[in-house]
Amino acid sequence: MRTDVVAQGYYGVKSQDCTGKVTTAMRKHLLTTKFLCCAFIALVFSVDTEAQEVVDVSKITCDQFATYKIANPEYIAIWLNGYYHGTRGDMKIEIQTLKADATKVENYCLSKPDVPLVQAVKTVLGISSGP
Repeated sequence: MRTDVVAQGYYGVKSQDCTGKVTTAMRKHLLTTKFLCCAFIALVFSVDTEAQEVVDVSKITCDQFATYKIANPEYIAIWLNGYYHGTRGDMKIEIQTLKADATKVENYCLSKPDVPLVQAVKTVLGISSGP
């Protein structure tokens, strides 16, 4: 069987026979290329992600809420709004009222940083249910 030299690469001479079949050197190169591609993809998808945190809302202080120490106060306000509406069986959200109430609570918290957030919400908004 006759073999023709096609190209010279990293692993030496790559050749194929007259029927066009790939020889061992070329297979080795293709396997190495596939391995490197798979390693790169694995590396890209194995990048560390942020750790998931669990926060006990009943332990958040006004200081933590108003100064972004836990999370964006808007996120916490949205969660609290949903929680208190849920305790009353009310599934409606009034966006403008939510923003105004969050601002009221945030201002109260800035003046009384040691108060628990849940207590501040109850005081400012006159809520009697919940934790």
